[in-house]
Amino acid sequence: MKFKKTKEEFKINNTLKGAIWMCISALGMALMGATVKFIGSDISTFEKLFFRNLIGVFLLLYSIRGKNINIWGSSPHSRLFMVYRCIAGLTGAVLYFYCINKLYLADSSLLNKLSPFFVTIFATIFLKEKLEKHQIPVLIVVLFGALLVIKPKFSFEMLPALAGFMSAVFAGGAYTLVRYLRTMEEPTTLVLWFSAFSTIGMIPPMLIKGFVVPNSTQLLYLVLTGIFATIGQIALAYAYKYALASQVSIYQYLSIIFSAIIGFIFWKEIPDLLSLIGGCIILGAAFFNYKVSKKI
Repeated sequence: MKFKKTKEEFKINNTLKGAIWMCISALGMALMGATVKFIGSDISTFEKLFFRNLIGVFLLLYSIRGKNINIWGSSPHSRLFMVYRCIAGLTGAVLYFYCINKLYLADSSLLNKLSPFFVTIFATIFLKEKLEKHQIPVLIVVLFGALLVIKPKFSFEMLPALAGFMSAVFAGGAYTLVRYLRTMEEPTTLVLWFSAFSTIGMIPPMLIKGFVVPNSTQLLYLVLTGIFATIGQIALAYAYKYALASQVSIYQYLSIIFSAIIGFIFWKEIPDLLSLIGGCIILGAAFFNYKVSKKI
C-alpha cells in the first residue's frame, strides 16, 4: 500500500514537471516571436530560421562540453526516428511561415495552434497513450478560448489555408516523435539534431531568396531569437520526457497569453475584452486539466 502511494506521488510530480517545462517552452517561443518582430521584414523568413537554428547549434554544443552526452544517437533505430522528427518539424515550420506570408496573422496562428490536437491524436494512436475522458472537452474548451483571443477572419484561399493546417499536422507529428524518443535520447540531443538539420536545410532557400547582411541591431535580435528558440525547444523536449503528450501539450496555448503581455509591454498592444475572456478560459482549462490528471 505504501509503495502504491509513492508511485502515485511520483506520477503527479512528473506531470507537474512536464507542465512547468511546457510553460517555459511557451514563454521561450513567445519571446522568440517578439525578437523576430523586432528584426523586421528586411531579412527573409529563411534567413531568420537559419540564424535561429545556427545560434541554437552553438549554444547546445557549448552547454554539453565535458558532459557524457552522446550527440550522435544511441542506436540506428533512434537516429532514424530523430531524422523523421527533424523532417516533420522543419516541414511544419516552412509551411507555417508560408501561411503567415499569405494569410492574416490571426488565421495562420489559429491553424498552427491545432498542433496539440494532433499530438493527442497521434500519441493515442501510435504511442498507445490513454486518452482520458476529460481531455476531449478540455481541448474543445481551449480551442474556443483560442478563437476568442485570435478572432480569426476566415477570408483566405484554399492553398494557404491547407498549408497552415498541414503545418499543425507536421508539428503535432514532430512533438509526438519527441515523446516517443524520450527514453532513448537526451532532450539536448533531440534539440541539437533538429537545430543542425534545420540550419543546413535553410541554406538553399536562403541563398535563393537572397542573403542580407544584418546590421548590429538586427544581429542582436537574431542571436536572441536563437537563444529563446533553443530554450523553448529544450523545455519542450523535457516536458514530453516527464509527462504524457496528451497531458501537457495543452499548455502550449499559454504562448498566446505571453505574447499578449509582451505586445503590451513593447508595443502598447492592449487586448480587448474577448481576448481577456479567452485568456482566462485557456488558463482555467489548463488548470482544470492538471487537477483532474492528478487524480487519475
